[in-house]
Amino acid sequence: MIKIEHTLLKSERLNYILKQVNVHNKVLSSDLCESLSVSEDTIRRDLMELADGGQILKVHGGALSKKFYGDDNEENVYAHAEKVIIAQKTVQLLKEGMFVLIGGGTTMKEILKLVPKDLAITFITVSLSAATELLNHPSCGIIFVGGQISRNTRFSVGGETIARLAEIKADLCILGTNSIDFETGITDSDFESVQVKKAMMKAADKVAIVTIAEKLSTTQRLRICEIKDLDYLITELEPDNTLLNDYRPSVTIL
Repeated sequence: MIKIEHTLLKSERLNYILKQVNVHNKVLSSDLCESLSVSEDTIRRDLMELADGGQILKVHGGALSKKFYGDDNEENVYAHAEKVIIAQKTVQLLKEGMFVLIGGGTTMKEILKLVPKDLAITFITVSLSAATELLNHPSCGIIFVGGQISRNTRFSVGGETIARLAEIKADLCILGTNSIDFETGITDSDFESVQVKKAMMKAADKVAIVTIAEKLSTTQRLRICEIKDLDYLITELEPDNTLLNDYRPSVTIL
């Protein structure tokens, strides 16, 4: 998270926090304190105000995007138009008979909406929301990898989940990300999610990361992998966009 070099008014601070939550799905109070150069009490009050206004979900140590974790209204999805473009590109990777590991989130939901109803694919997922969306696709097989459920991410997490993923060999793994940077790689702030995503990537022949461009050149505390460990990077941008120049030598841009 970038450090703000000047003091913001309260309204500006609240807008900044809300933007960070919507872009990255989750923020830590400690990171907000550091980037905004304000006290923990100030951030606590700001998060409470945003939560009371129904704009975020406040959790211990930070906040979650209400749109990501609890709001199914399409009109409220952050950067919805961009995510539809990403979905249109991503479904081109899906072929008859494939075994595909997928994560969850709003971008993944848009991808699953566009899967042709007659395409016979087996999807493997740790995401409750993704598994539920797949029930609308009668031609698709659904394997839900269970275990302990994280209340924050609605993913299966923990040793049992990782052990089951180690027994899988999928053709493709499609994951969203909270942050991506060409030097730091793919990063997140949730330790349990990081371990599961690493196991998912290891369980597939190829890996595709889907992300809106606003997450480019951003980092969080925990690294999942380097850019060179990916096969595809899919954003709403045209593949030749200059914002993708640093990534292009290491990964196929769609």
